[in-house]
Amino acid sequence: MFKNLFTEFKKFAMRGNVIDMAVGIIIGAAFGKIVDSLVKDVIMPPIGLLLGKVDFTNLFVVLKSGVTPAPYPSLSAAQAAGAVTLNLGLFVNALISFLIVAFAVFILIKTINELQAKMERKEAAQEAKEPTTKVCPYCCSEISINATRCPHCTSELSCEKPKKK
Repeated sequence: MFKNLFTEFKKFAMRGNVIDMAVGIIIGAAFGKIVDSLVKDVIMPPIGLLLGKVDFTNLFVVLKSGVTPAPYPSLSAAQAAGAVTLNLGLFVNALISFLIVAFAVFILIKTINELQAKMERKEAAQEAKEPTTKVCPYCCSEISINATRCPHCTSELSCEKPKKK
């Protein structure tokens, strides 16, 4: 019973789209960590300096004081005291992370669409280059490439299509 179940699971897991999805999830998680670090460590410090040395991670509002009364110097101190806080800075960081990821995905999709359009144009140009007519060997008239009899001289033609040059 378990052997049959394992065999079915292995068959399911080895299908191409399941593996592609797993790789996408793993790459997405790693990309999320990179973007999170980019926002926290690279983008937010200069923005904080521009706005008067504001550290967004410590931007919070105390809704209810904890064991020790407010004010709290940092979010971690408020959380350690058991205070109920509205974490606006963490939300701003998450919002900026989302915008960066959305922008990166937009650029990626735009690039993929441009490459696909370029490939489609190239394929259409190659299809246009393929001959659609041939010359009758008896009367030298231009006829359809699929013709088996010349409509001008009624000569019977071979069914072979001309070779590409």
